[in-house]
Amino acid sequence: MQNVEPRDGDHIASLERVAKSFGTFRALNDITFNIREGEVFGYIGPNGAGKTTTIKILVGLIKDYEGVARVGSGGSGANMDRALGYLPQHAAFQEWRTVDQALTTFGRLSGMSIQDVEKRIPEVLELLGILDTRNRRIVNLSGGTIQKVGMAQAILHDPDFLVLDEPMAGLDPASRYQFKNVFRQLSKEGTTVLFSSHILSDVQDIANRIGIISHGTLIHEGTLEGLRQRLKVPKDIDIMLSKDSRRWKELESIQGVTSIDRTEDGRMIVHLAAEADIDASVDRLIRKIIEGGSRIRFIYPINPNLEQLYIRFVSGGAST
Repeated sequence: MQNVEPRDGDHIASLERVAKSFGTFRALNDITFNIREGEVFGYIGPNGAGKTTTIKILVGLIKDYEGVARVGSGGSGANMDRALGYLPQHAAFQEWRTVDQALTTFGRLSGMSIQDVEKRIPEVLELLGILDTRNRRIVNLSGGTIQKVGMAQAILHDPDFLVLDEPMAGLDPASRYQFKNVFRQLSKEGTTVLFSSHILSDVQDIANRIGIISHGTLIHEGTLEGLRQRLKVPKDIDIMLSKDSRRWKELESIQGVTSIDRTEDGRMIVHLAAEADIDASVDRLIRKIIEGGSRIRFIYPINPNLEQLYIRFVSGGAST
């Protein structure tokens, strides 16, 4: 096994045929993927699929594995602690310490000067909306606030690569929304984010690309649209008419249209063939509807969300 710098400057991290066994249990089986600089990469899969094992290899907590793992963006191994920010699935702090004391220790361990630590702590606490906790003892904080303190230590030293294992687990909707905004902001500023999550709507909201792992094997890597195309998901278009000339049956003759379902008065779901060009089909539908004397209130494609695609994928819906 190796843990060295990337050869490709566009990739801040990569795994090449990484495998890991615990006794007779094969936790990872030839995992290969790259994480590009500045992107948000969502890593999903069922419990026990190998997400945490992959993450521990990337951050250097597991060193005994097969294959090659590379992390970094041109720096040396000596300053890897400054380049990498990590939030484990269960953040652990010495509960008798204050938030300020805990973050000061983590900042110093990451190579920050005491002056930089003192400047940075209020910045990250304010970013996460917990500035008022700076002098409170961790034992007196709620679970969600402790999770935010964990995030604060992960971004305190302004890392190039942020690795987060279930960072939003246990957070309320408002806090999850806040975390997602933080991820977006960090990505815009050039930070690369890898995060695992079982909340697939959160992954869909912010990830540029996704990796799906099942039983230790990476079964998909790419964009959400790429997953839709791989699954050959049927394309549907939702149309609501403000004026209905009752000539909707004529739409079935349009190229690419396979069938039409009427859901309510003036509303229909148009089903397209999997290979149909959706933009061209929408254009034809609009023209035909207007020519027929109807008026359109709204028209938009119906795309299955990540959760629906994920369930279909892991249940065997992928094409080979």
